[in-house]
Amino acid sequence: MKKAKQGILFLIISIAVVVFDYAVKFIVRKSISPGQSIILLKNVLHITYVKNFGAGFGIFQGKTNILIWFSVIAIGIILFYYDKIIEKKSLQVASALILGGTVSNLIDRIFLGFVVDYIDFRIWPVFNIGDSCITIGALILIIYLIKQEK
Repeated sequence: MKKAKQGILFLIISIAVVVFDYAVKFIVRKSISPGQSIILLKNVLHITYVKNFGAGFGIFQGKTNILIWFSVIAIGIILFYYDKIIEKKSLQVASALILGGTVSNLIDRIFLGFVVDYIDFRIWPVFNIGDSCITIGALILIIYLIKQEK
């Protein structure tokens, strides 16, 4: 029972990321056409519907099957180390953010054949909440690992 209690933060964060990211993706897909933008802050922040057939920064364009396998492997690694992850809150948060973002983008790749991106700062490639969570989770994990080495 103690492990179940320890893992609740991991579960809540993972599910919240998937639900929130996927809800925004659904709204974007139903509200605007690919390539269209909604201005939130002129020349600063737009919601732009982009169909991303690759990974971050446009790498691996058209390699959906490889990206699906990368996602499945990443999810498998996180689940394999679950017992160790739930021992530390920072690892739970980092892993849950990575898991949630990966699952959300994986759902897109499997069911749509591309990832829906929508956050557009105009000075950076368009991305989504799942991408942000993966990046933040990876940074937390790197910081954790650096601190462990010292």
